Amino acid sequence: MPKPIYQKILLKISGESLIGNKEFGMDPQARVSIAQQIKEVKDLGASVAVVMGGGNIFRGLSASVGDPSGEGCMDRVSADYMGMLATLINALALQDSLEKLGVFTRVMTSVRTEAVAEPYIRRRAIRHMEKGRVILLAGGTGNPYFTTDTAAALRAVEIGAEVVMKGTKVDGVYDDDPVKNPSAKKFDSLTYMEVIKKRLKVMDTTAISLCMDNKLPIIVFNLQTKGNLKKIVLGEKIGTVVKD
Repeated sequence: MPKPIYQKILLKISGESLIGNKEFGMDPQARVSIAQQIKEVKDLGASVAVVMGGGNIFRGLSASVGDPSGEGCMDRVSADYMGMLATLINALALQDSLEKLGVFTRVMTSVRTEAVAEPYIRRRAIRHMEKGRVILLAGGTGNPYFTTDTAAALRAVEIGAEVVMKGTKVDGVYDDDPVKNPSAKKFDSLTYMEVIKKRLKVMDTTAISLCMDNKLPIIVFNLQTKGNLKKIVLGEKIGTVVKD
């Protein structure tokens, strides 16, 4: 069996990856496909932690901005907490798909909801991974004004992950929106500072800075393409790599 080049990975799943072919919500086929890809990586012997996004259900920032007239705007703190709960819904859904494939999991959340998930405790999270469980991390950092990208960078550093893999519905980082601009240029690799200076939409600046300070590489790739996650873990060059 081929050996993975990464033994411990942090997979950030955007809410968009769970939408699949739908306009909103969650596509069961997309969810099952992601679960199968995670199982493939587990079968290689790699440890996996997953940070869930929630944009397919609710975006706190969008709700707090509201329409141009200012009507319908929510308080940013309340909106962000609603977004955190959306990530928990996604984590529970993915847990169901993984366990049906025979993968042992634990859902851990920064927002206290003991009826459905464990509170996130760093040492406990590491212990779950040592026992071969996939940990699904919900609730972001547990604080408003911080994105789930920042949560992914923070958790990756805390658990000692070797790489942050950001799974989206786009096959890498472009200099413009490839959906709106067919001539947009794709980057195979970037430095942290290039991402910040060019204001590329890889992750927010806080997340990029945290990865840069800890020399943690980021790989942005299309999670909707089956087999991509396994190929990257085995060393194949897919998507865009951000590092020093």
